[in-house]
Amino acid sequence: MPVNPGVHYLKAKEEYEQATTDETRLACLKKMLSLCPKHKSSENLQKEIKTKIAKIKYSTQKQKELKKGSYQKISFKQEGAATICLVGKTNTGKSTLLKELTNANVTIASYPFTTKKPEFGILDYEGIKLQIVEIPAITENFSESDLGPSLLAIIKESDLIIFMFNTPSEKSLLDRELNEVKVKKIIYIEKENIREKIWKNLNLIKAYTKEPGKPKAHPPVALEKGSIVRDLGLKVHKDFIKNFDYAVVNGPSAKFKNMRCGLKHKLKDNDIVEFHIKK
Repeated sequence: MPVNPGVHYLKAKEEYEQATTDETRLACLKKMLSLCPKHKSSENLQKEIKTKIAKIKYSTQKQKELKKGSYQKISFKQEGAATICLVGKTNTGKSTLLKELTNANVTIASYPFTTKKPEFGILDYEGIKLQIVEIPAITENFSESDLGPSLLAIIKESDLIIFMFNTPSEKSLLDRELNEVKVKKIIYIEKENIREKIWKNLNLIKAYTKEPGKPKAHPPVALEKGSIVRDLGLKVHKDFIKNFDYAVVNGPSAKFKNMRCGLKHKLKDNDIVEFHIKK
């Protein structure tokens, strides 16, 4: 009796033959096994599929055991108002952008894998300090590489990710390897004002304080979007809140010049706030 596997089985087999990772191959083999006809003539075929499944499971388990104790840890300290990660395959311009944004002393070369470990720099955006982190090249099965878990931890703790790639296939790799990372992702476009793009995509605003009769103070204070006058006061000095009388606000959130308001007034980017305390 012929096996006659059927069109769905043949499609699953084709997907298996085109698969590039063990995870995908294993999924295809399991599908093939479920679609394989269950009669005496197909016993050898079923056995062959089960053997391939067992080999992949054994190989995957061995790889995990070998890597389990070999993951390298990276010392990482968050600095500034937010952390932004530059991610991409090799030779996508990450080091060049890091140097452009922060003037960090990094090695830039045309050969692959120049960056072996994370590189850090600080971007000064109109007085707000933002930490920029260049992540070493993203590769297939990135999470299983020696530095993968530590690098993924840095990426997951960041506030924004910038995707850098040369081709659609490189973009697909980044999507695939970082699909479980829930941090907001943006795409780097050459000649775009990347500083402005970074700021607009962070969950931050900047607000200035000033004393009566004096210019606004520098640097500004970074606050989460949706923050109110009270939040700014607590960041500057708790006595502003303890002895608060009223605030005078100028800027995007003010309905008119020198608008008086209370602690619950919602602030916007570039507001200038003058605190008045009870005498």
